[in-house]
Amino acid sequence: MSAFLERRFALSARGTTIRTEALGGFTTFLTMSYILFVNPAILSSAGLPFDAVAVATALAAAIATIAMGLIANYPFALASGLGLNAVIAFDVILGRKVGWPVGMACIVIEGLLALVLVLAGLRESVVRAVPTSLKLAIGVGIGLFITLVGLREGGIVVNDPATGIALGDLTKGPPLIALTGIFVAGALSTRNVRGSVLIGIATSTALGLIFGVLDGPSGVAQWPRGSDFSTIGDALAPHNLGDALTWALVPTIFALFMTDFFDTVGTAVAVGTAGGLTDERGELPGIRRVLLVDSGAAALGGTMGVSSVTTYVESGAGVAEGARTGLASLVTGALFVGAIFFVPIIALVGQAVPYVDKTFISPAVAPALVMVGYLMMRLVQAIDWAEPASALPAFLIIAGIPLTFSISAGIGFGIIGYVVIMAVTGRVRDVHPLMWALVPLFLAFYADDWLSVHVF
Repeated sequence: MSAFLERRFALSARGTTIRTEALGGFTTFLTMSYILFVNPAILSSAGLPFDAVAVATALAAAIATIAMGLIANYPFALASGLGLNAVIAFDVILGRKVGWPVGMACIVIEGLLALVLVLAGLRESVVRAVPTSLKLAIGVGIGLFITLVGLREGGIVVNDPATGIALGDLTKGPPLIALTGIFVAGALSTRNVRGSVLIGIATSTALGLIFGVLDGPSGVAQWPRGSDFSTIGDALAPHNLGDALTWALVPTIFALFMTDFFDTVGTAVAVGTAGGLTDERGELPGIRRVLLVDSGAAALGGTMGVSSVTTYVESGAGVAEGARTGLASLVTGALFVGAIFFVPIIALVGQAVPYVDKTFISPAVAPALVMVGYLMMRLVQAIDWAEPASALPAFLIIAGIPLTFSISAGIGFGIIGYVVIMAVTGRVRDVHPLMWALVPLFLAFYADDWLSVHVF
């Protein structure tokens, strides 16, 4: 067996061993396993069945991660993207009031679009079309969006009829255990403790059980039931795919594509560089295979009903332990398969509890959302704030996404702002045709919102 693994994954050529790969794969799973608790909690708030999402989240992560290991031979793990799932739940399904299968159909279309572009060799053209400042701003804006969702899930901020949003009652149990988990995760993160987010979640969960905020689990493990696979395949129904291809949702599909596509490129190169896997030009050999798997995984996530499945930067934790090949991904994938049988524990962490105004929140998942928002916020330093043509559109995106609670609306502000600024400063020829093509799409998006409110 060891000889087969050596040949299949070129272990010696990359300076690693089976034991090192196994340790790296386990470390990656430990670091990113918080998504098993957070994804069902977020998507169930939009009407999806919790247990089914929990099983499908683990299954989709296992399939995509194993595919990455076998096809690309890199120690990259994939799972439902935190941020993209919040966009689908709160922006698309709840905000635009569409059925969840239609929301997942948007993910399928986005993944297939990315797959076609990779196969056609048009990846670089799309990358060059969008200014770097806008791409960075999208990540920052989504980070703030996720943070707001996390603070609301923790009961730390609440809706207010006068101001729109306000501070919650921090003397109540749910906000207190959420804040404690956030502080624990943040403190451990500053000390570079691996699994800090997971430890923050565990802290909030333990305190919730101790003080009676959370109910105890119904068990530890159980065999998946037929209903646990109920989210799989609904997005592929022709009427759901057709409903996703409307003027109202096309900008959302583009926004999801932009976020997913560029995040993957950045993550793969960053993790590959940390592991010494890039070439002398700083490029990752065989990145086309990585992008093919990631694009297919996005479509798989929509098909499974778990939002877009994407490459995780937490793969860097396994690389830091010495993982260098796809064998580590196989180990991570196998652990995700095992997670399918622990839905009662997952349900404990993602448990929704009653709060003010008859709302339900999930305080134990708040640490993960806030910490991921913090990590994404760090992209803001790479934006050129000294150049108004870059800075102002970036600001419109960063402010627009969380303040409108819509990723599409925020990106539209930035793109239209960029085109207008370039036009009034006499740099029309520097604007890529794709950017011009997006302007009427976003104008139609805003018009559709206005008509739905004022006419229909």
